Amino acid sequence: MNAYKSLAAKYDRLTSDVDYAAIVDFYRQILKKEKLNPKTAADLACGTGSVAILLAQQGLQVTAVDMSEEMLTVASEKASGLANPPVFVCQPLQKLRLPRGVDLAVCALDSLDYITKPEDCAMAIQRIYRALNPGGIFIFDVNTPQKLRAMDGQVFLDEDEDVYCVWRGEFDEETNICSYGMDLFIREGRRWMRTFEEHCEYAYSQEQLTAYLREAGFSHIEVYADRRFESPTAGEQRIYFKARKGKQK
Repeated sequence: MNAYKSLAAKYDRLTSDVDYAAIVDFYRQILKKEKLNPKTAADLACGTGSVAILLAQQGLQVTAVDMSEEMLTVASEKASGLANPPVFVCQPLQKLRLPRGVDLAVCALDSLDYITKPEDCAMAIQRIYRALNPGGIFIFDVNTPQKLRAMDGQVFLDEDEDVYCVWRGEFDEETNICSYGMDLFIREGRRWMRTFEEHCEYAYSQEQLTAYLREAGFSHIEVYADRRFESPTAGEQRIYFKARKGKQK
């Protein structure tokens, strides 16, 4: 079963602890540091559209891209009452083709890790470079290899009154992929319906992603600790990348 197919309708409830406002605020801090005031943005692997909606509410013209039709359906419903709703597009990032260039591209919550073939990840970054206007900026985060390796053998649980989700992590050193089988139980009336999804993330290193960015043509690449303007430490769980297209003005 495809990832985020059955999970889409319950995703926001199971991830209510994610501070999307803080993520977008860190983007704004980076933009201020870079002396940029973008007018257009692409939210890549947008999921249920939480980041895209926040960007749109700040006045940006947003194109939100995801390969899951189910997640995009939820995102479109959430954005339906906005005066300036994002435009939603169903595409995988390695085949990204936007109708027009954008000043800002973001990719939140380790979404690039879900591209489990390194050559596809490199292609996605090349496509993102092409989608940016000259001088544009790409900001994204990934889980560190240390975090993904530590998930091996771990069991996690999320639940509320009518949804119950349990998942188990397994890291394969040979493939460099962390996979986690997710059992999802959803209450429908008096019955509980069970579905299963498998999610996989590739453990990209900081050096590997930096090389992909440079090969695509990006410059002014910087890597930060989790929402902090500091270099990542050895035990960092999540890191952020910033890269520019063309010369910095």
